[in-house]
Amino acid sequence: MKPIINPLVHGYLDYFTVAVFLLAPSLLGLTGLAGALAYALALIHLAMTLITDFPLSVRKLVPFRIHGWIERIVGPVLLLLPFLLGFEGAARIFYFVIGATIIVVGLLTDYEASA
Repeated sequence: MKPIINPLVHGYLDYFTVAVFLLAPSLLGLTGLAGALAYALALIHLAMTLITDFPLSVRKLVPFRIHGWIERIVGPVLLLLPFLLGFEGAARIFYFVIGATIIVVGLLTDYEASA
């Protein structure tokens, strides 16, 4: 599959992902560990986005290629979280969908493109 998402578009998608993580607990009723984890992941994703060497970042500390490898790990982990942590209902669906989305975006992103 040929990458079709460039670094600029990926940056916008990353900030959108932060917003999704922040809004999910309120909109989906995620409580307890599922909600706390969504907030933590929003902060982690924001921090990573702010320090990645691509457009829309603040400090270019992490090469975009490394950002891609981190997302290649995070996506599958998010798919497994509901099963590992016993999430059910909306929490299970949310983490499965967000994990699958991160995987698809990762497959469609050109991590070798120059920022």
